[in-house]
Amino acid sequence: MKVLVTGGTSGLGLAMASALAATGASVALTGRSGERARSVAAELPGAIGIEMDVRDESSVAEAVDQTWSRLDGIDMLVNNAGIGMRTVNPRFMTEPQGFWEVPSEAFRAVVDTNLTGYFLVAREITPRMLASGGGRIVNVSINHSTMQRAGFVPYGPSRAGSEALSRVMAADLRGTGVTVNLLLPGGATVTGMLPQDLLPEDHGFLSPEVMGPPIVWLASDDAVGVHDERIVATEFGPWVRDRESRQ
Repeated sequence: MKVLVTGGTSGLGLAMASALAATGASVALTGRSGERARSVAAELPGAIGIEMDVRDESSVAEAVDQTWSRLDGIDMLVNNAGIGMRTVNPRFMTEPQGFWEVPSEAFRAVVDTNLTGYFLVAREITPRMLASGGGRIVNVSINHSTMQRAGFVPYGPSRAGSEALSRVMAADLRGTGVTVNLLLPGGATVTGMLPQDLLPEDHGFLSPEVMGPPIVWLASDDAVGVHDERIVATEFGPWVRDRESRQ
């Protein structure tokens, strides 16, 4: 399995890239800093690091072309790159900000990364997958409650948009051999998106490693043909057992 994980240098992306690499998958992880992406990838078996700014069409095209060449194809895209509320309001968890207080440039920056970025990378890769006979796309999402939480503009709307995008992608690609699924942690997770003054052990946040088992399963033979599903990592065990019992 040849996998491209965007935003793979930390947080959920690194956890998924690590889990996939541990199974023997060939993994390319991306970051805005090519140097950092290469440094992180060097710690994973068989992984490569690629510079990609998901907001920039030319950067996306160049990174996908380079990844396709170096891996000799891409079987799975994990759309994960994103920025959170910390970039807009560093104390968003304790001092939420009304939407009318959000600077327009901050709104655009989050939407450009979290929504437009998913679109640009998937748009670049999908024609290649179709031409090669199939592929898998996994779009990382969040809880619906977070999409609607007070003080969460623009992060909530950006992720709601990416989830709607994923559903439309799944509808457009139904029956083509390219599958599209959603994957989310199922709760607040310890990543760089959290305010620095919040201690994980005091707030019960999830570990990024919760994403490991479901992304490995989605890359496996067991997930062939799985399409348009919304998989919650914290509920993955019961979900997959229930699925197997119905087959």
